[in-house]
Amino acid sequence: MTGRRKTIVCFGDSNTWGYDAKTDARFDEETRWTGRLARLLGDGYRVVEEGLSGRTSVCEDPLFEGLRGLDYIYPCLLSHSPIDLVVIMLGTNDTKERFGLTSFNIAQGITRLSNKAKGTPAGNGGVAPDVLVVAPPVIGKAYADTPIGAPMGARCDEKSFELPVHLEALLKETGIRFADSNEAAAMGETDHMHLDAEGHGKMAEFMHKHISRIFN
Repeated sequence: MTGRRKTIVCFGDSNTWGYDAKTDARFDEETRWTGRLARLLGDGYRVVEEGLSGRTSVCEDPLFEGLRGLDYIYPCLLSHSPIDLVVIMLGTNDTKERFGLTSFNIAQGITRLSNKAKGTPAGNGGVAPDVLVVAPPVIGKAYADTPIGAPMGARCDEKSFELPVHLEALLKETGIRFADSNEAAAMGETDHMHLDAEGHGKMAEFMHKHISRIFN
C-alpha cells in the first residue's frame, strides 16, 4: 500500500487491555477486540492499544496509583500522533462505590475527558483528532456474587445500566461521536464485568462497523 496509514488509538480500561476473568491473565492479541479490529480494518490502519486495568475517566483512586485517565490522555495522544481517531471506552471502574458518583456524574467525567482528547493537537497536521466515545457493556447484576463484588461495592450494575442514556445526551452538546456497545456485546459470565473471548469478537465487529462509517 502507499500513503499514510490511519491511526486509531483505543483508550480504555481492562476491557481494552484484554483481561481474562477466567485465568486472571491477558487474552492474546488474536483474541483481544483491538487485535481483531486491526485485522478487520486491514493494512490501511494502525490500531494502538491504550488499555489499563482499573482506569477511570476523572476519578483519583485512593487505593491504586496512575489510573486517572484525565491525567494521562494528553501526553498519551501526543505520543501516538498524528492520530485520525480516538476511541474512548470507559465508565466501568467509575461505578465503584468508593468514588461516590451517580451515573450522571460518571457521564460528566467521560464527557470532560473526551473534550480534553478533542482539544489536543494530536491529529494529522496538528489539528484535533476525531473522537468516538463508546458506552461499555453493562455490568451484570450477578457481579456482586463474585470475588469482584467486594472491591467494586454496591449498585455498580445500576449505574452502569443508566450510563449510556446520560452519556449520549451530554455528548450531543459537544459534537463528539457516540456509540453504545450494548447493541452488540455483553459482559462474560465469569465476573459479569469483563468481556470473554466471544464478547471480544462481538466488540471488534461493533467497532469495525462504526469506525468504517467514519472513514467511508
